[in-house]
Amino acid sequence: MAIVASTIVPTSVQRGLSDKLYEKRKNAALEIEGITKKLAASGDHDKIAALIKMLTDDFTYSAQVHNRKGGLIGLAAVTVGLTTEAGPHLDLKYFMSDHLENIIPPVVNSFLDHDSRVRYYACEALYNIAKVVRGEFIVFFNRIFDALCKLSADSDANVQSAAHLLDRLIKDIVTESDSFSIEEFVPLLKERMNVLSPYVRQFLVGWITVLDSVPDIAMIGFLPDFLDGLFNMLSDSSLEIRQQADAALSEFLYEIKNSPVSPNPPNVDYGRMAEILVRRCGSTDEFTRLTAVIWVNEFVNLGGDQLVAHYADIVGAILPCISDKEEKIRAIASETNKELRKLKPDPSEGFDVGKVLQIARRELNSYHGPTRIEAMRWIQNLVLKYQNEIIIHMDDIFISLLSSLSDPLEELVLLVLEVHACVAQETRHFTDLLTHLLCNFKSNNYLLEKRGPLIVQRLCKLLGAERVYCEFSAILGKESDLGFADTMIQVLNLILVTSAELSGLRATLRQALVNSSGKELFLSLYPSWCHSSMATITICFLAQAYYLANCIIQSLKEEDIDIRFLVHLDKLVRLLETPIFSYLRLQLLEPEKHTWLVKCLYGLLMLLPQTPDLYSKTSDEGFISKQRLAFKILRTRLKTVPMSRLSDAMAQPSPAHNSIPIRTEDDSCNPRQDTASIYHSINFQAQLDQFVQKQEQQHQFAKSKLPLTDDLDSGLKSSRPSAQEAVREFTMMKYLTNTYVPKPDPIEVTSTEDVLSPEAYGPHSAPNLRHPDIM
Repeated sequence: MAIVASTIVPTSVQRGLSDKLYEKRKNAALEIEGITKKLAASGDHDKIAALIKMLTDDFTYSAQVHNRKGGLIGLAAVTVGLTTEAGPHLDLKYFMSDHLENIIPPVVNSFLDHDSRVRYYACEALYNIAKVVRGEFIVFFNRIFDALCKLSADSDANVQSAAHLLDRLIKDIVTESDSFSIEEFVPLLKERMNVLSPYVRQFLVGWITVLDSVPDIAMIGFLPDFLDGLFNMLSDSSLEIRQQADAALSEFLYEIKNSPVSPNPPNVDYGRMAEILVRRCGSTDEFTRLTAVIWVNEFVNLGGDQLVAHYADIVGAILPCISDKEEKIRAIASETNKELRKLKPDPSEGFDVGKVLQIARRELNSYHGPTRIEAMRWIQNLVLKYQNEIIIHMDDIFISLLSSLSDPLEELVLLVLEVHACVAQETRHFTDLLTHLLCNFKSNNYLLEKRGPLIVQRLCKLLGAERVYCEFSAILGKESDLGFADTMIQVLNLILVTSAELSGLRATLRQALVNSSGKELFLSLYPSWCHSSMATITICFLAQAYYLANCIIQSLKEEDIDIRFLVHLDKLVRLLETPIFSYLRLQLLEPEKHTWLVKCLYGLLMLLPQTPDLYSKTSDEGFISKQRLAFKILRTRLKTVPMSRLSDAMAQPSPAHNSIPIRTEDDSCNPRQDTASIYHSINFQAQLDQFVQKQEQQHQFAKSKLPLTDDLDSGLKSSRPSAQEAVREFTMMKYLTNTYVPKPDPIEVTSTEDVLSPEAYGPHSAPNLRHPDIM
């Protein structure tokens, strides 16, 4: 039979609970407490349950606001009455949980009441309940925590104050309880961490800090569940919340650093936290980025095997931070990046080489130079440490590496070349590299003009000058675009005669008539050098093949002597005055032994005009002619040749090339025994024919292009290339006329003797420029 609560609680007490005056409701609650004590003393728990049900249904859930207030204070009174009698009735604790199941929910539900006074009394009632039941209260913790979390942002100041008092009491109960379940609580905490309200955030940080201070609660093991929320709070508009979140994070990091030293510290999940930190490194908030980078820096040193699978993501997060606007972030990110590069994780343990390579390739497109440089260092690092794994990915990044050669940062270009050199140790990749590089030079005039010399010089140093130049020569020998081949040979030739990195190659070429290695190098380069007449003459000078050079000079036709030729000739004259050609100048001391050299120089002198006035119309195209100065430089040099010996040499009939004593400058005082045989084994006639044929092909190629302009004097007209060819030619002319080649001081005309006249040389000193017979 159901128990009627009205028979237990007098009507006057019920009226008092619903009175609008607090004192009357309080007195009624005292009556309820006394009734509960009597029922508990007699063990009549059914009547206690009926009493609780009446207070819940008729009062707490009533539509009348004063009834709800009375019901809350009545439920608190029942709880106090029950706990007062816990001593004499040992089974009361057993039944306590059943009664609390009926008492706590209506009280907690009242936290959401639309009346602020009801919410206030709900806090007061729960405070009194918690104070008396203490540990028995823990089983309802999640429900109460959730309600308090919402109440912490209440619009009424009194309610907030009451909620804070209740919160402090519950924290005390939890810290001293042995039955608190962190596993059940963390999911709720994680769900609430994304709330934006500053009051709620402050409430949550407070709870995290308190729970972390409890020795028996291993909060660090659940840190990944709410770490992201703590990082969210670092960018809160409230300074107090930012400081509290930072303090909590600092304490957790300190605990992680002091965890047991082992490859996998217990309760520390580096992997899950690394995923969070990687995202936070890209935060728009400066303080959040700084904190995340600090954590990543510590994790790299502490994470051990747990982080191997996350290295790629960490690299992707750190590289942009290297260029951060904040100096401290840049410094820590750089330090972290260096530490990462020192490691050599095993791909079998989860290290994804391909993913790191992909990330580094992505960062090569960064707007920030430091990031691009470090991305390239990562590619270099991977190539050096994981050659077997990286080689299958090279096709994917090859184009990106070539594109980086146009980067304005020279340091990055040098790193790119080092990476290419590592891969190009294999013949197949070596040929692919130089082939693609030439294609880039062809399509990118800026790359050729600004980076061409640097790229070629560095590759020569890393891969061997002879190997690089012979491969370039072989590729250009098959080039269908003869205009580009001419331009590229001009660049390679200028680098060859000016770069310190190619001194060994020049030394080998000087042995072309002395030993087989020099001969093979000369014959390897010569076919492609024939694309450019001036380059061909230059390489003959380097190889001391003066007879062939003289034949080439005298084979030149009228159409060969254009403005480009004269500009190149001007450069060659200036180069002859540099230390590189000191051996050639010293050979002029013995003109009778180097007759073909003398004839070559006089031939060049006769090709140089004495005045540039005729070419002034081309100055607006960037082709500034200084042939008059070149003429004076070369003529002055020839005037220093001993005149008596020069006259004797020039008066002699032109000797055949195989009748001249072999006199070449080498590193040995004694010529090698095979000098003569090597010298005579070179078919100079075939070399000359090859040059003439190649030049004819160049002329035909130039004529096949559309004219660029028709306003030049007829005496200067020559077949001009299309617009693309003109751009390439203009780039080359700029390159040839810059300060890359040292220029001697101008030679001033001091007397009328400096003006060339036909009589200046006399009948015996005039150079013999007839086309020599080829033996």
